[in-house]
Amino acid sequence: MAYESILKTLEKPGGGEFGKYYSLPALNDPRVDKLPYSIKILLESAIRNCDEFQVTQKDVEKIIDWENTSPKQVEIPFKPARVLLQDFTGVPAVVDLACMRDAMNRLGSDSNKINPLVPVDLVIDHSVQVDLARSENAVQHNMELEFQRNKERFGFLKWGSNAFHNMLVVPPGSGIVHQVNLEYLGRVVFNTGGVLYPDSVVGTDSHTTMIDGLGVAGWGVGGIEAEATMLGQPMSMVLPGVVGFKLAGKLKDGVTATDLVLTVTQILRKHGVVGKFVEFYGEGMSELSLADRATIANMSPEYGATMGFFPVDHVTLQYLKLTGRTDETVSMIESYLRANRMFVDYNEPQIDKVYSAYLSLNLEDVEPCVSGPKRPHDRVPLKDMKVDWHACLDNKVGFKGFAVPKESQSKEVEFSFQGTPAKIKHGDVVIAAITSCTNTSNPSVMLGAALVAKKACELGLEVKPWVKTSLAPGSGVVKKYLDKSGLQPYLNQLGFNIVGYGCTTCIGNSGDLDESVAAAIAENDIVAAAVLSGNRNFEGRVHPLTRANYLASPPLVVAYALAGTVNIDFDKEPIGTSKDGKDIFFRDIWPSNEEIANVVQSSVLPDMFRGTYQAITKGNPIWNELSVPSGTLYSWDPTSTYIHEPPYFKDMTMSPPGPHGVKDAYCLLNFGDSITTDHISPAGSIHKDSPAAKYLMERGVDRRDFNSYGSRRGNDEIMARGTFANIRIVNKHLKGEVGPKTVHVPSGEKLSVYDAAMKYKNDGHDTIILAGAEYGSGSSRDWAAKGPMLLGVKAVIAKSFERIHRSNLVGMGIIPLCYKAGEDAETIGLTGHERYTIDLPSSVSEIKPGQDVVVVTDNGKSFTCTARFDTEVELAYFDHGGILPYVIRNLINAKH
Repeated sequence: MAYESILKTLEKPGGGEFGKYYSLPALNDPRVDKLPYSIKILLESAIRNCDEFQVTQKDVEKIIDWENTSPKQVEIPFKPARVLLQDFTGVPAVVDLACMRDAMNRLGSDSNKINPLVPVDLVIDHSVQVDLARSENAVQHNMELEFQRNKERFGFLKWGSNAFHNMLVVPPGSGIVHQVNLEYLGRVVFNTGGVLYPDSVVGTDSHTTMIDGLGVAGWGVGGIEAEATMLGQPMSMVLPGVVGFKLAGKLKDGVTATDLVLTVTQILRKHGVVGKFVEFYGEGMSELSLADRATIANMSPEYGATMGFFPVDHVTLQYLKLTGRTDETVSMIESYLRANRMFVDYNEPQIDKVYSAYLSLNLEDVEPCVSGPKRPHDRVPLKDMKVDWHACLDNKVGFKGFAVPKESQSKEVEFSFQGTPAKIKHGDVVIAAITSCTNTSNPSVMLGAALVAKKACELGLEVKPWVKTSLAPGSGVVKKYLDKSGLQPYLNQLGFNIVGYGCTTCIGNSGDLDESVAAAIAENDIVAAAVLSGNRNFEGRVHPLTRANYLASPPLVVAYALAGTVNIDFDKEPIGTSKDGKDIFFRDIWPSNEEIANVVQSSVLPDMFRGTYQAITKGNPIWNELSVPSGTLYSWDPTSTYIHEPPYFKDMTMSPPGPHGVKDAYCLLNFGDSITTDHISPAGSIHKDSPAAKYLMERGVDRRDFNSYGSRRGNDEIMARGTFANIRIVNKHLKGEVGPKTVHVPSGEKLSVYDAAMKYKNDGHDTIILAGAEYGSGSSRDWAAKGPMLLGVKAVIAKSFERIHRSNLVGMGIIPLCYKAGEDAETIGLTGHERYTIDLPSSVSEIKPGQDVVVVTDNGKSFTCTARFDTEVELAYFDHGGILPYVIRNLINAKH
């Protein structure tokens, strides 16, 4: 080991030792002390994993010299401590592991060697359709419905939880992945085989960042990156800039964590932090609870940062004790982080860190606010809400406009709701949801909402029966402290019954509105409103009929449900009328910070967390009744439309196939700029005329049971047919026509992309894709690389690639090529009707990262591209035909 000399022993405070650790102070390098805490985590990982192949001493030096190297966009390898999956992405990951076991078995090796090498936490945070909202039986009803829809997927994951070591599966109904990660899974410091090191995590959900509030470095990645990490491979990442965000002061009375996060989101969006880490520091930190920090960290994707990081301090240690971690564990965490100068102690003088840029906020300046009506960073101070609403009605259609003519802005529509006369107008609230993702990890806002409900009920206020109200906690702990406080009945009285523990309204699972309400909105073009405590409110996401969607704190969700409209000035207009006919104002039902703190103090107890999580892997009766096969090899059901064995390893042999060039390939698709992973592999509904729909109907699946591409990620037959099946895709072969079709060049036929690809494949022809700039941008999706590989695509020639998608293509054995600067298909004069030959050396030792490659067409054109294999490790993957065969051969060849 290159860094054996800095391996030290960590003593326990009372004698004995915790284990060994790589000591950053022992490097004796003054640059290390000035590094941001988040960069120190990358540094420690590089030192611990330095093997001069996957991670080199040059990589370590790049990180130590972060101040000079980070502006230069250098790439570094990173090996996170663990991987976090939820069920949508967990299914294909477990399918691939099962497949790899079969391949090992066929090759005559011990298939049980295939296990995650890095700990994997898989949380089945099933989606909860809010079909039954105002009912005491909602949780059970929604859970039964979810098991009907997803029984096969859940059963497969249950098999995986028994078949694979190093994989913890948290059953459905336990909570949302980010909150379970925060309250239970987050280690902060690992102790593996007597070696201590910081917890770090990559997850297949963009809000994995919530864990950054606990001082654990974590962010979202695509499925192939997560699988590669599971199998011990390094992630290639750009060494990021770090924006230092200084906090001072204290939040004013009546201001919530949600108000703070919406303010921070607006500041960071304006500054521009895409691809960067944000690290919070300053004396204001001691005033922020861990739950407040987690709320800010959760919304990193909304402000565009890779992470919003809060280093570990006394507040973190208190939270670890509150959530049931043992004293021994907390002592080990504190001792290790202090020894490695990764702990912040505000009682000691602070060493100034160097940051790429500096921002600051005085917490006293934060005021109550909401965000909307269409984007998370369009913050509106609560006092300006009525004025802003009227401006939105007037403004032309856009992020802040609905263009409602002046004369019809105050129209009222009468309708009959379950036999009672009712009225609806622009701005009326029809959905009020306290959702699981951002805020329900925070007892102060949850109990604050419950206190609002209590005061409202005591004054005789009610929520109109046609407002769809719901409460979806992020974990079972929330129910425990709401029950202990005695406040849940008040929430129930206003219609905020618990509907389940998973993703709800924020992701569009709001369920149907009552038919009479839906008809009144649709037939009269009413701009109806939803108010939710989630983190995303993009147009069309919450519900097709709510055109105005506002993000707000849980207590404000209750207040807006009571008011019944967003067209209100809470300072001046009453929220309702009391039982004795008096006007009730917002201030009459709003609790003070002191009232909230007292309830939190008496109601949120460590035993609640211990009790909830001791039983977490035991599951619930429906999960426990799922019968699954017991073998370590999966018995594939050929008739299943959810779980299918992909053909990745069908003809695999022990010797690597070597680098493949491309000879006389046809162009399957010819794209312009900004083709996203959603164009390449849509996650949404399966269109009735698509190849995937045809496949399902041929197997007797009713159209109403198609489900989505996302839920069928475990079936390669459907996902291959869904590749390039986005109905908005623009392919130059079609000369202006929009849709998922292409021209089969030899015959001139216009076919679906899948049918054209199969025709080429059956005729023995390779295919390539031509593309413009930013090919593969958008949220990372493993099937955006797996799908093209199954369609027979051998190379993609683009002006530039999104970083993760490029590495995913390499991971699936597809060649990524970039035109030279200033060149593209247009300037070279390519039509896409040519045949393409890409000449690569037949030995991987003759290829260098980033080398030039010549592409020749059958009509005499020749141009030079850069081969985007960026590291030696990626060349090794390419030599083996992809990352998964590389891992299998390595395991078989390893001398155990």
